[in-house]
Amino acid sequence: MLSATNLHYKYTNGEALSFPDLTCAVGETRLLLGKSGSGKTTMLQLLAGLRKPTQGTVTIAGQNLAELSAAALDHFRGRHVGMIFQTPHFVRALTMRENLELAQTLAGNHIDKQRINGLLEQLDLGDKAKALPGQLSVGQQQRAAIARALVNEPAVLFADEPTSALDDENTSRVVKLLQHQAEAVGAALLIVTHDNRLTGIIPQQTRL
Repeated sequence: MLSATNLHYKYTNGEALSFPDLTCAVGETRLLLGKSGSGKTTMLQLLAGLRKPTQGTVTIAGQNLAELSAAALDHFRGRHVGMIFQTPHFVRALTMRENLELAQTLAGNHIDKQRINGLLEQLDLGDKAKALPGQLSVGQQQRAAIARALVNEPAVLFADEPTSALDDENTSRVVKLLQHQAEAVGAALLIVTHDNRLTGIIPQQTRL
């Protein structure tokens, strides 16, 4: 469960932004829509605990993020938040399996090889477990990023512009894949995008 109430943020240059209230329940998919410069990236960072709001509250899985110390927030985010960025960022010297193991370790979890192998198989990457990131196609790297975001069974899954470079067919496929995987772990899914094609796929929407 994700909830944001009365969010405001002020940059050091004095620019101030306010954001609409937002909720995303367990198993629900919601769009956060906004044009470039509308503040959607800032809101995503606030929701994920990567920035601290000037005012307002963000709650994930019943935890008010403002109540956590910096170290506790890092730990909480590793366990309960999955992030899929527009451009995947992997440790390029590690195999795909090792990248997923690293995500578990950084979250303070034990390495669960069965969980990792299962995710890779579900995402048609079972034969790429020993491959380096640079040996994967763009589509394979995208699916690997989904696997990494899901490996710790997060409460909330954030996807930042996951369809911006895709054609219509692959846009629908990726959204369905994200929804299926989020439902499998009981995660709320928030897709942050300027891609208006998704409005015809996902009815739950918040606009900036």
